[in-house]
Amino acid sequence: MGQNEVTLKVTVNMQDQILTSANKPRATADALSTGRAARLAIRRNQHTGSTAGFAPGFVQANLAILPQALASDFLRFCQRNPKPCPMIGVSAPGDPAIPALGDDLDIRTDLPRYRVWRDGTVIDEPTDIRKWWRDDLVSFALGCSLSFEQALLDEGIELRHMTCDCTVPMYRTSVETNAAGPFHGPLVVSMRPMKPADAIRAIQITTRFPSVHGAPVHIGKPELIGIKDIGRPDWGDAVPVHEDEIPVFWACGVTPQSVIMAVRPDFCITHYPGAMLVTDRRNTEFAIM
Repeated sequence: MGQNEVTLKVTVNMQDQILTSANKPRATADALSTGRAARLAIRRNQHTGSTAGFAPGFVQANLAILPQALASDFLRFCQRNPKPCPMIGVSAPGDPAIPALGDDLDIRTDLPRYRVWRDGTVIDEPTDIRKWWRDDLVSFALGCSLSFEQALLDEGIELRHMTCDCTVPMYRTSVETNAAGPFHGPLVVSMRPMKPADAIRAIQITTRFPSVHGAPVHIGKPELIGIKDIGRPDWGDAVPVHEDEIPVFWACGVTPQSVIMAVRPDFCITHYPGAMLVTDRRNTEFAIM
């Protein structure tokens, strides 16, 4: 077995139109109370929209699926960019399960929607990827900010995208990631507007969750990180920012999709922005304080 295989075992333009609960089938609250229940509802096509608010207390994950030939370089990319790409699980080549994240978990069917890429372009956005599956594919699960949102809600901090029943806005920035092999490209951030006092409290809360992006990477003036118009996100839905609020930006797990657009690998699969893998792991397992 080569060193790259050992490492893997150990650490085991289409216009973007993002899912909203207003126009996609949504399962009942009872069906979404646990990670496994949410996955089964999604597998049965009972839900095809955003997973924001699903299975409160359970970790959600972004997804990147790459051929084994690129897997080691992508692993190094995640290690060099832990804020946007906090890796929480890796599959064996060709295996659609990630046992560390849950029982009865099938990467091919358990996300509401996927994106299939060829040469940096989206060619399909299916609700399951069984017809695209190959024996050489390696799945990477990356921590997602939807996981720490429950902790913010528990502290009474409003999350505007939930108030508006839409997908959190995400932006491509001018901040470059740290390259690894062929992988390079701009950082993507998600934004939540908050009053200054809430922003301070949000920093304190999310610092406890480095495995799901941790503390914000930027607060305030979006132009300083290359965002020209906060009302026009690259992914997700625009939300109002009130006069007494400031935009708060977290590193985002859509960053690999921005990198894919820059690197243009011949084939890969990702989650559809806002449509995550809901795991059996508890958010408290990833808290450091």
